[in-house]
Amino acid sequence: MSLAYTALRAQEIKENLDGVKARMDEVLQTQGGAASKARLVAVSKYKPASDILAAYETAGHRHFGENYVQELEEKSKELPSDIQWHFIGSLQSNKCKTVAAIPNLFVVETVDSAKKASTLDKACAAAARPEPLRIFLQVNTSGEESKSGMSPGESLEVARHVLSNCPHLKLAGLMTIGSPNPDLENGENPDFKALNQCRTTIQDTLQIEGLELSMGMSDDFQRALQQGSTNIRVGSTIFGSRPPFTKSS
Repeated sequence: MSLAYTALRAQEIKENLDGVKARMDEVLQTQGGAASKARLVAVSKYKPASDILAAYETAGHRHFGENYVQELEEKSKELPSDIQWHFIGSLQSNKCKTVAAIPNLFVVETVDSAKKASTLDKACAAAARPEPLRIFLQVNTSGEESKSGMSPGESLEVARHVLSNCPHLKLAGLMTIGSPNPDLENGENPDFKALNQCRTTIQDTLQIEGLELSMGMSDDFQRALQQGSTNIRVGSTIFGSRPPFTKSS
């Protein structure tokens, strides 16, 4: 795996990152308190490790998102150990062991059932992680069959299960993928509104606080920030369009 990159490519990636951060700041500076802070996850799936290193070295970026377990595992071994990896793809039960063994895995954003949470919890125990692994519960707020995630109505019980039965996991937030063409009402994306409502229900019922909201991608991250997102996932705007990917992992 080559880590070499050209100065031109590094400049392009840095400028793209800076552009996204500037657009984030435009939204966030109008909001106060916790709402004024948000994390940018550079989605690097299908992209060479050299692109990630360029963002790391020239822009000081640390949070990167990967969709495929094999790709994440390979990149995590080649790249600096202080990179904070986000797993944002569909997590298969038979891949939990591999994911849990990645030492600098920051969060798994796609836990979509109590059963999956338990499987990942056992994998984290076997991997002897020094502290609980952060997870987000993926909620299918749009109801689209093509998308993974639990229904909003299931999120409370899954959250309760994690808190009660998964000591090697830390419930850190909720995640959703918004509809590509939402029917906006009063300027609000209903998918983002639904995730906010899930968070409120979970926090009020289980008497916890501080859950993050991971919502917003290249096309809708500014609206997501306006609606309280603390974690946005941006790929093509930073790294450019992606080639077809045929390797299964």
